[in-house]
Amino acid sequence: MATPELISPRSARVTAARRLAKRSFRAKERKFLAEGPQAVREAVRHRTGGRPTLLELFVTEEAAGRYGDLVAAARADGALIHHASDAVVADLADTVTPQGLLGVCRFLDTPFAEVVAARPRLVAVLAHVRDPGNAGTVLRCADAAGADAVVLTDASVDPYNPKAVRASAGSLFHLPVAVGVPVEEAVAALGAAGVRVLAADGAGDADLDGELDAGTMGVPTAWVFGNEAWGLPEETRALADAVVRVPIHGRAESLNLATAAAVCLYASARAQRTA
Repeated sequence: MATPELISPRSARVTAARRLAKRSFRAKERKFLAEGPQAVREAVRHRTGGRPTLLELFVTEEAAGRYGDLVAAARADGALIHHASDAVVADLADTVTPQGLLGVCRFLDTPFAEVVAARPRLVAVLAHVRDPGNAGTVLRCADAAGADAVVLTDASVDPYNPKAVRASAGSLFHLPVAVGVPVEEAVAALGAAGVRVLAADGAGDADLDGELDAGTMGVPTAWVFGNEAWGLPEETRALADAVVRVPIHGRAESLNLATAAAVCLYASARAQRTA
């Protein structure tokens, strides 16, 4: 079998994919990049509005041999397959050592109204979260805890940022994600849908252990998580039904955002299962 012709680094498709590293181009095209076999595998399995989410796949010769079944599945699902040199994939990738697979995917976010209409029992709301790695990791934690959705407010990072996509480890494709929602709108709509809104803050008046002991955690709950450096502003804390801190039993000064989110989400998940 002849070796497939490599796509040129100056190809219009390479140029278009390269532009997706910038948020403005992602928003305009409503496309993003998914790097590595895990993300590409989940993209192949995913549907957006009944259509395949993966549109194009750039793959090196070595990766095509290693992940032949995945490339075949992508091709069978209608994705355009571009055989690329290591240099082309490295140019498009966000990692130092790319794994030879990089997909172009259509946006998959869910309208916030649909999230609310589904009567969710556990939601993570990211308010003012600016670090893409943290956002992706919280999304992964929410997926692992069995959350029904993740909401990113209009002041938060783009979940399609390459670092956020990579940090989600495929979870971006697993649960509804609503983006660009004003935090006031998110809290009001969730509250009207019967969801108790808890703001996670190290200076909260309520204690997570106390909430669990009191049996208040088994109801539908949305956790609001704030900025990595300064937490939640007072006006956001004031919107919540309660401001809850994760107790520090040792000598650590605090928990980072993703760790605190995991603790809070799993606490709610356990309480809801036993309610």
